[in-house]
Amino acid sequence: MSFTFLPALFSRMTPSGRAGAFFLGAIIFLALAAPLLCSHSHRQMSGPALSPPGSEHIMGTDELGVDLWAQICHGARISMIVGLGTALVAGLGGAIAGLVSGYAGGLTDMIIMRMVDVLLVLPDLPAMIMLAAFFGPSLLSIVLVLSCFSWVHTARIVRSRVLGLKQRQYIRAAELNGASAFYLIRRHFLPEVFPLAAVSMIRLTGRAIVAEAGLSFLGLGDPSSGSWGLILHHATSFPGIYYTRFWQWWLVFPWFSLTLMVVSLALVSRDMEKIADPRLGKRS
Repeated sequence: MSFTFLPALFSRMTPSGRAGAFFLGAIIFLALAAPLLCSHSHRQMSGPALSPPGSEHIMGTDELGVDLWAQICHGARISMIVGLGTALVAGLGGAIAGLVSGYAGGLTDMIIMRMVDVLLVLPDLPAMIMLAAFFGPSLLSIVLVLSCFSWVHTARIVRSRVLGLKQRQYIRAAELNGASAFYLIRRHFLPEVFPLAAVSMIRLTGRAIVAEAGLSFLGLGDPSSGSWGLILHHATSFPGIYYTRFWQWWLVFPWFSLTLMVVSLALVSRDMEKIADPRLGKRS
């Protein structure tokens, strides 16, 4: 697989988008190289409980004496797994639903759009809490629950683009000349909607990471995952955390990591959206 397009893509980004891409790349590297970067286990005690940041533990330890730096590195993996998993399932599912809805029209379009409308008016958080409690705490169930409520945004974006493309003269001419639906979708529709779907998937990744952290913070995530939300859950559950200095590393570091990843994804997705649809750049 060739990545020769990346330098050209990077050169078209704004300074804020490049900063977001840099920090996002750093977090991805952190997640992939976690075993090499961590000298302590993220599950076993490696020092005194609640030690402040120092030479032995650069981010300190939690109440069990587990190294927080190792937990942050491992938590980056979990966030990427949940974020990318949800983005793939919801992004591809939403793109297919939007493509079918916009191209088929009629009853098919009405059924899919009514499903989208229902999911849009449902309160996300209570529904996700209920489903997460029903399916049980596991990464797979979290990805599926998040995907159930995330595909609708991609579906609406793709459907809108498909409806616009159907009115183009060259599409109508191809239909009059006997072009099949498969040919039109593969040759004309997919190249147009893929960039929008890809940008939507980047945005979905950030939303999924925040949602997973929220569910884990509420105690509904996988208790063995070690995600950033779970670290925050354990920290805030500690008696008197806000009346001690422990919050200065136990809360701040996972919160900062989560915020940095979400903001980086938002900056990258904003630039990618303008590149995929230049009209957005002209409006701003």
